[in-house]
Amino acid sequence: MTNHPAEGAGRPESGLTDSDFSPTWADDDRPRIPHVAAERQALEAYLEYYRATVDMKCRGLTPEQARTRPIPPSTLSLHGLVRHLAGVERWWFQQNFARRDVPFLFISTDNPDLDFDPPADADFATDLETWRAECAVSREIVAAHDLDDTARPLDWFEDVDLRWLMLRMITEYAQHCGHLDLLRERVDGRTGA
Repeated sequence: MTNHPAEGAGRPESGLTDSDFSPTWADDDRPRIPHVAAERQALEAYLEYYRATVDMKCRGLTPEQARTRPIPPSTLSLHGLVRHLAGVERWWFQQNFARRDVPFLFISTDNPDLDFDPPADADFATDLETWRAECAVSREIVAAHDLDDTARPLDWFEDVDLRWLMLRMITEYAQHCGHLDLLRERVDGRTGA
């Protein structure tokens, strides 16, 4: 995927070429973000792009690589980030916006860090599928509502609309995709936007 006008072509306006931009992954199959779009289409496109980035950055890893915490003193791992994002999807879309009575994922009162700190028996492939399933439910919730629809998140004092929630999720994913970039590079040297 590229947002450049022509692969390998120079740009007379700026003098930049493709080699002046971050490399991309050869198997980059993320959906393209439209440059001109209606509000809803743009919000959905950005959120889907970041979700696809998580999927792509986790591709081809062994469970041991996914569990590695290669940037001390940080304890982040790709596996922990996937579990965290699954919980974030459920928390914001199901528990807060749709107000569904569903249990928390990967946290408990005894151990609130089970998302970022997967137990020894946590399975990376299973947790990836859980994250994908949570994304699918979130998509259904978004499809069933207008951007102006509101809900009051748990323990909050004011309502939020779906527009706010989608922007909140885009921000969450943007932050963690940056973490995934660094972690993946340290795990196996693979780089690219």
